[in-house]
Amino acid sequence: MRKRRRRLIDAARGLAPADVVFSNAVIFNPFSCTWEQGTLAVTDGIVVGIGTYFGRVEHDLHGARIVPGLIDAHVHIESSLLTPKEYARLVATHGTTTVIADPHEIANVAGAAGIEFMVREAKDTQIDILFMLPSCVPATPRDVGGAVLTASDLAVFIGRAGVLGIGEVMNVPGVLAQDQEVLDKIALAPLVDGHAPLLSGADLNAYLLSGMQSDHECTQREEATEKLRRGMYIFLRQGSTEHNIRDLAGIVTPFTAPRCCFATDDCHADMLAADGHIDNCVRTAIAAGLEPEIALRMATLSAAERFRLFDRGALAPGRLADFCVIDDCRTFSVKSTFKRGVAIGSLPPRQTPWKPLPFACAKQGRNAIRISGRGRARVIGIVPHQIITDSLEFDLDAHNIPDLDRDILKVVVCNRYKAHPCGIGLVHGFSLVRGAIAASVAHDAHNIVAVGVSDHEIVLAINAVIRNRGAMVVVDGRQETVLPLECAGLMSLQPFEKVVSELESLKNTMSQMGAISDPFMYLSFLSLTVIANLRITDRGLFDVGQFKDVPLFVE
Repeated sequence: MRKRRRRLIDAARGLAPADVVFSNAVIFNPFSCTWEQGTLAVTDGIVVGIGTYFGRVEHDLHGARIVPGLIDAHVHIESSLLTPKEYARLVATHGTTTVIADPHEIANVAGAAGIEFMVREAKDTQIDILFMLPSCVPATPRDVGGAVLTASDLAVFIGRAGVLGIGEVMNVPGVLAQDQEVLDKIALAPLVDGHAPLLSGADLNAYLLSGMQSDHECTQREEATEKLRRGMYIFLRQGSTEHNIRDLAGIVTPFTAPRCCFATDDCHADMLAADGHIDNCVRTAIAAGLEPEIALRMATLSAAERFRLFDRGALAPGRLADFCVIDDCRTFSVKSTFKRGVAIGSLPPRQTPWKPLPFACAKQGRNAIRISGRGRARVIGIVPHQIITDSLEFDLDAHNIPDLDRDILKVVVCNRYKAHPCGIGLVHGFSLVRGAIAASVAHDAHNIVAVGVSDHEIVLAINAVIRNRGAMVVVDGRQETVLPLECAGLMSLQPFEKVVSELESLKNTMSQMGAISDPFMYLSFLSLTVIANLRITDRGLFDVGQFKDVPLFVE
């Protein structure tokens, strides 16, 4: 250690050559939100200085701009449909060098073994994948999927390399009621992420008092402003369906930027490939009116400081030489990415071993998803670009479903872990005029969820998911289009290029069926009972406001 430190100090003073220098660079400094022209010197993957340096290897950047490696403050890698290795291969091309991941999805399916899988896989990737331990498995006590994780189960991961703290605490009622198990989880680590959509006033104060430090569920400027004023870090989110940056950009000022970061949360591989990752967040924020330098600070130093990662987030002496080369700070197109001073090259796809999990549910028939009745019915309303839903009511007769004129379709949840009757409800907003779709990605228990125009096609889609032991399926008449999700029913074992191609095939078929954009992402959140307002589970409809199951027809 002493010998290494001497080498670094000698290189920093210019008494010895650095390992590598990047000359003629325009370097972004997130401490001052300014640009500096000079040479970046790197030894042992560490920045030793900016100024006039010489090195054993020299790269002339010819005036190109370089930015510290981008950081995603909150993501569920499983939602990309890729394994960690393939996810890293994809996002590295967009300038990302660090992600803070919550393996909440696979933990709900496979418990501690799922977390172990993700932590193990992360060790062998091109970027740094760091973890916040999933605090709510299951999301609520009634939504048990494949596992239940206690504070004791999580405690064994505390202190492991790459484990930073406790992930989003979604059980707000449990926190406010001082549930001892919830409080024990919060007490496991000093870093704790929150998850409190629409929480305000005295309840917000109590939630913060219990140890929560951040929130990524803000959808309105007023909500985010209140949480900022109470001391929370705010993650501005841009996922496949959650487009919150434009609505929240107004909360970011030079004074609040240190408390604001970017997060993608849930983002399919095709969107990552087409639109980008945190680089897309930067572009979106700039288009919403933020100065480029403020957006870049949020994407780098703000995220690093939130997670106490003082070894990254800036290109300053003693920090990791993680950076990306860009064309222009406004268009922000990433030309290349460097990790510890070494260019991240294009690696070939890498296989990930995974033992398939059984699907305990039996093949379904049309009788299993029939509904009856007439009158005032509760209907889940899709909210474009959000994961919250509307709680709608329509006068209808179950025999007249689907009601294409009013865009009301049947939605079904089938428990994949045990024999159990299907939960059946109605949804407005998918715009399908024919066919059905189904998937084994259904937050957070990850049962099978399906929506469609006919019972016959809904059943075909559900059974195709069961047959593949996890998949995304589109059924249009007799035609089936399938993306297998062999890894826990959540992730594909295929290279990201193949997954992106197959997602495009699914998207093209659904477009011909009249579907809204990204229907699978909206579908996957319909069963998430910790987000307002009306949801569907394997038990039937769930009203988040009342926090209880409710019947299809209003009594």
